[in-house]
Amino acid sequence: MKTKPDLTFWKLWNLSFGFFGVQIAYALQSANISRIFRTLGADPHNLSFFWILPPLMGILVQPIVGTLSDKTWCRFGRRIPYLFVGAAMAVAVMCLLPNSGSLGLAVSTVMIFGLVMLMLLDTSINMAMQPFKMLVGDMVNEKQKAKAYSIQSFLCNAGSVVGFLFPFVFTWIGLKNTAPEGVVPPSVVWSFYIGAAILILCVIYTTLKVKEWNPQEYRMYNPVSEEKEDKANWFALLKNAPSMFWKVGLVQFFCWSALLYMWTYVTDAVSETVWGTTDSTTEAYQVAGNWTGVLYAIQAMGSVVWATLLPRFKSTKLAYAMSLVLGGIGFALIPFCPDKYLQIVPFLLIGCGWAAMLAMPFTFVTNALQGYGHMGAYLGLFNGTICVPQIVAALLGGTIFTALGGHQSTMMIVSGVLMGIGALCVAGLKDKKAVSN
Repeated sequence: MKTKPDLTFWKLWNLSFGFFGVQIAYALQSANISRIFRTLGADPHNLSFFWILPPLMGILVQPIVGTLSDKTWCRFGRRIPYLFVGAAMAVAVMCLLPNSGSLGLAVSTVMIFGLVMLMLLDTSINMAMQPFKMLVGDMVNEKQKAKAYSIQSFLCNAGSVVGFLFPFVFTWIGLKNTAPEGVVPPSVVWSFYIGAAILILCVIYTTLKVKEWNPQEYRMYNPVSEEKEDKANWFALLKNAPSMFWKVGLVQFFCWSALLYMWTYVTDAVSETVWGTTDSTTEAYQVAGNWTGVLYAIQAMGSVVWATLLPRFKSTKLAYAMSLVLGGIGFALIPFCPDKYLQIVPFLLIGCGWAAMLAMPFTFVTNALQGYGHMGAYLGLFNGTICVPQIVAALLGGTIFTALGGHQSTMMIVSGVLMGIGALCVAGLKDKKAVSN
């Protein structure tokens, strides 16, 4: 088997460039779905149910795309066909979803239509996102993988910042940020339009610039035996998983539940705390929605900065726990920052927690899995520790919201408590590398 050749910076860049567009779409969804459904008339008590679909589609679509693309060989490549189809579907849905309230449908029908569009958007984004990770695995040698994933991480965060800022910027340049009751404002609608255009252009660029290896070339550079690794039942793999798999999964459960409640309630929480309203028909609420996008962008930038500091901690465990504590404090501070600029502080702290959540779990788990085999299968199963907590939190969200008096800002304190519990659970982790030293 030959060693994979070194790739130039620009070839590594081209492999992941489409991820910039995909992440813009994902950021628009994360920051605006609750705002859109509240504008369409969704009851805050039921709002968390709308957030069941994103993790549900993630846990279903990503393993399917991975399995099917492993077996796909055609003139257009192995992974790229799924990337292109997913992106094309996402573009269509991004043009339809924000217009759900402009089709003259009854409120109940609008909600059903919006839910179907959200389901298709989640499906298509996951379908477009997964191939980028696999392209790096297929075509980049071990020496350059860290560099390739760092480029992907940069493009991911850059796309997030752009997507989060779109509604604010479009309002600033003159697009209306208000609309008749039940209709999504033009600033949000055009954010989705422009995001869709950038997405398809970025994916077309990657499609034209990246030439995947044919089956013969692939076998020259990749150990085919890995693909034919003895099949194991998923339940058997879970039964034999190292204890670290489950311990990190417990940390993940509380952290991703906290994130789910932020995505669900933070627009209303910021509007309630700073502008004194949760009435989605008011101009103040839509202004709050734009500012929440700015705060998300600040969170993403803070995450990038904190991620550069994490490797400097001597203890990975300490870095993980401290980051989650800071994130938890950030969540809990949101209801106590009545000035919109003061809200920057909690979101910077949340960015610290977010940076650790993206990196630390895989550090612990991959170290623990050395020698177990079935690394790909295990990491696919580990994705469930991201999706399942969100589904559980979404199902319980309405009950918790009602029990705590129906205040969206209170749900941010719930997120803070959950993140704090996650930090406490880090105490049960032992880094395999640290032990061996």
